[in-house]
Amino acid sequence: MKPLRDAFDRVHPYFAKGGILEKAYPVYESIDTFLFTPGETTRGRTHVRDGIDLKRMMITVVFALIPVTLFGMWNAGYQANSAIVKMTEADVPIEYDWHHSVHTFFGLGHDPGSFADNFIYGAIFFIPIYAVTMFVGGHIEMIFSVLRGHEINEGFLVTGLLFPLTLPPSIPLWQVALGIAFGVIVAKEVFGGTGRNFLNVALASRAFLYFSYAASISGDKVWTAVDGFSGATALGQMAIAEGGAIESLDSVQYVWGDTGSITWMSSFLGTIQGSIGETSALLCLVGAGILIAAGIGSWRIMLSVILGVIGTTLLLNAVGSETNPMFGVPFYWHLVIGGLAFGLVFMATDPVSASMTNTGKWFYGILIGFMTVLIRVINPAFPEGIMLAILFGNVFAPLIDYFVVQANVRRRVARYAS
Repeated sequence: MKPLRDAFDRVHPYFAKGGILEKAYPVYESIDTFLFTPGETTRGRTHVRDGIDLKRMMITVVFALIPVTLFGMWNAGYQANSAIVKMTEADVPIEYDWHHSVHTFFGLGHDPGSFADNFIYGAIFFIPIYAVTMFVGGHIEMIFSVLRGHEINEGFLVTGLLFPLTLPPSIPLWQVALGIAFGVIVAKEVFGGTGRNFLNVALASRAFLYFSYAASISGDKVWTAVDGFSGATALGQMAIAEGGAIESLDSVQYVWGDTGSITWMSSFLGTIQGSIGETSALLCLVGAGILIAAGIGSWRIMLSVILGVIGTTLLLNAVGSETNPMFGVPFYWHLVIGGLAFGLVFMATDPVSASMTNTGKWFYGILIGFMTVLIRVINPAFPEGIMLAILFGNVFAPLIDYFVVQANVRRRVARYAS
């Protein structure tokens, strides 16, 4: 690495103040600090020393996302290959696109029992989504950093991975580019960049796509990457159930005419349809363990979201409804379906947009859990609630912290009043 370090040192004067490439210093600095530990040290007599900086914090979150990312690619291929086999057997026409051509180029088939067939086919869908996200979002961040003269922060490493994981594998790439551009510019850069966004950038990007191009990110035709396929997710099936919501999962209708079942265990493991990285509650728990052990993810927020979901579900179960079967869904089903597990682990705990006081984190998490179940149950037309619930919590997080701080001030005034 020494020759590379020497090369960076030789070109440094060109990017330093007064150099001919001074405006591009943020680009140079971002590559330098990504490859090497910064050589600068804090000057002055008093400063706080910590073993983790922004870069290492973001890398840890990315590391925690690796299990759900790898599984998401496998599951996307597994769902697609399973559908292709069933549709072929039933003589349902399939229109193959360039993804299939690339898959065939590697000499692979569509055997859902083959790990390679599933993983590579899923990767062919995920990697372009991820590449477009990083290219478009990364360049926007670079442009804003150069214009402001700020360093390029590593926060987008996390956003750039979170956003693709919240999308269906079949989403058009131009919509991916448009969504991440909206999120980075409107939800982040207009407020000053990393550390100043009051909304989670990945969720803001997804919300933009949901309300602008709903047909590409909702319904029963987008979750499995096969043209002509249709099949409801667990939440989608529950929302349209005519009898019991859970009972309806035993007879999910597919395009080839057969019916299948969605079980609690398959939902917990993640072998069901859904967004690329949101299906496996088990691997979200693995990610939660990594974030909590590293001191990055707040266990208070995670636990309080779960408590909010359980409390709200039990309340609605007790109220009941003769016309809305979602009132009868038990809390242990809410915890494993949709993107709730993914959202509470990786989105709700965002240190910038979440509450920052310990007491506030409890109220913040309970609010998100309450709103998630409320949206899912009260509005069956929008069965997934965690996205809007977290954005709603983001908006109220500063207000929650304000009241917590003011309450502490009043208690101290009363305690030390003479």
